[in-house]
Amino acid sequence: QVQLVESGGGLVQAGGSLRLSCAASGRTFSNYAMGWFRQAPGKDRDFVAAIKWSGGTYYADSVKGRFTISRDNAKNTVYLQMNSLKPEDTAVYYCAADKELRRLWPSPREYDYDYWGQGTQVTISS
Repeated sequence: QVQLVESGGGLVQAGGSLRLSCAASGRTFSNYAMGWFRQAPGKDRDFVAAIKWSGGTYYADSVKGRFTISRDNAKNTVYLQMNSLKPEDTAVYYCAADKELRRLWPSPREYDYDYWGQGTQVTISS
């Protein structure tokens, strides 16, 4: 059973930065892509960023140039560095683990992920 535990959320002012972490356990972390998604109040959950098992990345247009996803396979952890934060980035952020071993691309599709963390709240004040 894979477990994902997010941390690092909080309240910051617009223009500030946060770094989210997601610690994984339960299977060989380095063989799977990881993703970050977010859900704002009253909205569907949206893709934010993904990193494939070998390090290639993919971002939603709304965060490109501001957010950076990375992974440390030795620590079984994936990170999301968020800079130049905006009030519209306010959401619960979830990390997710890809269901496919060594997928060739980092997927933005929710149904490609089979394990999810509990979420961490990020609130950006204007």
